[in-house]
Amino acid sequence: MSKFKRWMILFVVSSALLLIVMDMTILYTALPSLTHDLGASASEKLWILNGYSLVMAGLLPAMGALSDRLGYKKIFSIGLIVFSAASLIAAFSPVPYVLVVARVLLAVGASMMMPATLSIIRVTFTDPRELGLAIGIWGSIASGGAGLGPIVGGVLLEHFWWGSVFLINLPIALIAFALTLLYIPKHAGNKEKKWDLTGSIQIMIAMVALIYSIKEFARRDGSLMFAVIGAFIGVVALMIFIRRQNRSSNPLIDLSLFKVSRFSTGFIAALVGSFGQMGIQYIVTQRLQLVEGLSPLQAGLYTLSIPLAALIAGPLTGALLHRFDVIRIKSAALLIAALGMGIYLMQFNSAFAGQILGLALLGAGLGGGMTVASHSIMSYAPPHKAGMAASIEEVAYEIGGASGIAIIGSMSGLVYTLTMKIPVGLNVPANVKDSLDEALLVAEGLPAQASEMLKEAGRTAFDESFFAIIAGVTVFLVVASVVIGLVGALSKQKESAE
Repeated sequence: MSKFKRWMILFVVSSALLLIVMDMTILYTALPSLTHDLGASASEKLWILNGYSLVMAGLLPAMGALSDRLGYKKIFSIGLIVFSAASLIAAFSPVPYVLVVARVLLAVGASMMMPATLSIIRVTFTDPRELGLAIGIWGSIASGGAGLGPIVGGVLLEHFWWGSVFLINLPIALIAFALTLLYIPKHAGNKEKKWDLTGSIQIMIAMVALIYSIKEFARRDGSLMFAVIGAFIGVVALMIFIRRQNRSSNPLIDLSLFKVSRFSTGFIAALVGSFGQMGIQYIVTQRLQLVEGLSPLQAGLYTLSIPLAALIAGPLTGALLHRFDVIRIKSAALLIAALGMGIYLMQFNSAFAGQILGLALLGAGLGGGMTVASHSIMSYAPPHKAGMAASIEEVAYEIGGASGIAIIGSMSGLVYTLTMKIPVGLNVPANVKDSLDEALLVAEGLPAQASEMLKEAGRTAFDESFFAIIAGVTVFLVVASVVIGLVGALSKQKESAE
C-alpha cells in the first residue's frame, strides 16, 4: 500500500472520529435553543443530551467484536450511513421524542464507527514509527474534538437555527463514505469467530446502567434511589458478564489482555485522562460563567487551550513512542497534566495568561497520555482482536468522561454547600446553599446592597470549592502517574526474572 493511500485512510477515519466526539458536546450550546423551539420537558431534555453517550457506551463492546467478525470496512461504512441518516432526522425533528430517537440512532452509527477507526489504523500502519504517529493523530482528535463541540455549536448558532449542529455532519459523513469506498481496503474479518449475543446484551446493560447511575448522581435534581438502582443493576450485570467471559472459549472481551501491563496501564491512562479532561473542562467552564461573568461561547473559547494543546501533543507524543518505554511516557504525561493543574491553581485568581498556560499544560499532558494509552492498547492486542481492544479503550473514555463530570461536579457542589455562609441579616431561601446558580437567581430579586452581598458570598464559596477540587484533581493525577510508573517497574522486574 502506498504512503499516500495510508495517510488518506487516516484522514477518512479521523474525519469520522471528529464527528463522533464533537457530537458528544456540541449540544451544550444548542440545548437552550432547541428546548425552547421544541417545547421539550426536563425529562426529554435530559434524554436528548444523555441518550447519545448512554447508548454508544452500551453498544461499543458488541460493535467492536462484530467488526472483528464481519470486517472493519463494512461496519465502518454502515456506521457512516446510519450516522448520516440520523443527523438528517435530528436536524428537522418536529417534536422532542423524534430528536431523542435520532440521538439514539446517532449513537448506533457512532458505536459502529468508533472501534473500527482504531482497528483500520492498526491494520493499515505496519511500521512502528508510522503507527505511533497515526495513533497520536487519532488520540489528539479523540481528546481535542470534544472540546471543540461547544465552540462549533456556538458559532453555528450565531448564524443558523439549532438544527445546523446536526446538519453539519452530513457533508463530512458523505465525503468520508465516498473516500472509504475509494481508499479503505476490504477486510474480510474472521467469520469463524462467534458473536456472543448474550454477552453483548449483558455488557450493554452493565455499561448503560453504570453510566446512567453516574449521570443521575451528578444531576442537581437527580434521584439518589435511581442512581443506586442503576449502580446495582450495572454491577450485577458486569459480574455476570465477567463470569461468562472467563468460562467462554470465544469471549466477547478477552479479559486476559488485562494481564499485560502495557495494556492494563493503557486502560488506566485512558480512564484517568478522560476523567481529568472532561471533569476539569466542565468545572472551569462553570466558574468562568458564574464567577467571571463570561458568556457560554466566551467560556468555551477560553478553555479552547485544553483541546488545542491536546491536538498538538498527540502527534508529537506518537512520534516519540518508538524511542521510549510507553509506560514511562504515560507516567510523565500525567505528571505534566498535574503540573498544569498546579500552575492553574496558583493563577486562577490572577491574570488570564497564567491560567491559560496551566490549562494548556493540562491539555498537553492528557492529550499525550491518551495517545500513548491508545497505542498501548492497540499495539499489545493481537491484530485479529483489534476491534475488541478498540472498544475496551473507548469504554474507558466513556466511563472516565461521565464519572469525571459526575464526581468533580458533585464534590464541587458538596464543598460549596459546606462553605457557603449566608450574610447576616439576609432572609433568603435555604436553596442558595445548594448551588451558585440558585444563589445568583435569588439575588436578582433582592435590593441592590443585599443582592451584592449574596452574590459575593456565593462566589466566595464557589471559589473555595473550586480551589479544593482543583487541588484534589492535581493530587489524583500525581498518584495515577506514580501508580502507572510502579506497575511498569514491577512488570520489568518480572520480565527480567523470567
